[in-house]
Amino acid sequence: MAEGAEARLGSQEQFRGHVRGFVSYLSSVRNLSPNTVRAYETDLDAFCSWVEREGIDPLVISHRELRSFLAELSRARYTPRTINRHLSAVRALYRWLLHEGVTQRDAAAAVASPKLARTLPKTMSDADVTRLLESVDTTSEVGIRDRAFLELLYASGARISEISGLDVRDVDLRDAQVRLFGKGSKERIVPLYDSCLSWVRRYLDEARPLLLAKRKGGSPTSALFLSTRGNRMSAAALRTCFERQARIAGLDSTLTPHAMRHTYATELLGGGADMRSVQELLGHASLSTTQIYTHLSVERLKEAARQAHPRGE
Repeated sequence: MAEGAEARLGSQEQFRGHVRGFVSYLSSVRNLSPNTVRAYETDLDAFCSWVEREGIDPLVISHRELRSFLAELSRARYTPRTINRHLSAVRALYRWLLHEGVTQRDAAAAVASPKLARTLPKTMSDADVTRLLESVDTTSEVGIRDRAFLELLYASGARISEISGLDVRDVDLRDAQVRLFGKGSKERIVPLYDSCLSWVRRYLDEARPLLLAKRKGGSPTSALFLSTRGNRMSAAALRTCFERQARIAGLDSTLTPHAMRHTYATELLGGGADMRSVQELLGHASLSTTQIYTHLSVERLKEAARQAHPRGE
């Protein structure tokens, strides 16, 4: 093997070690969720495989070579959104390598992202939310739990993973608020309205003790929402619960729990809440992420005008 090829191979093997160090940093220092860490790991593994196939030294990679990587993803028919996700992972890696002193250049910083088609998030009308909530059969402990879950989801604008991670102590019934832990374990306090508090209180008093009694071995758990076996409900289980209830209510089959979060944000802005407050309540790191809801509010106003105005059609 030629000396240059051996050097590149050694650099590529060393680079995989740096990638493992970065993934460990994401998990242990930034406290990203296991799913997010896994996504980074998968995308960066694809990048490592590409530089190895191309015989590129990743620590001295050029802008042109990085664009070639994106071009290969495009030829493989990856969507612009997926390509952006890969590029985002590579950018984050090189920023970390630069900070750690592993490399002196950040070739990824200047690579432009593929343009995405602007799509507005799907929301629900207040009538749809009411229909969803009132469709729950609350004659059993599971029904009471599901109603409390849906009420809390709508009242807080929480991500489904945040609801799954809640413990009983995180809901403060006296001060009418919930403590949520978002991305990177960032904590925020969100106020709750009375009907939500009422259903959560009923769940805690009537339904949760019955579900807890079904827990194997009778061991205690601090989890707020419990399964029929008395275990903490995962985000996947709560998502299934939402989708099942949406079908029962006869709503759009493509609705997800995140639609409740989008609806929460849109209703707040439509009701006069300022952008910074909505950003804090949603737990967005960047105000630009929250700004999409201003466009959504405008679209709803336009639709209302079209429907109400005699010449709107």
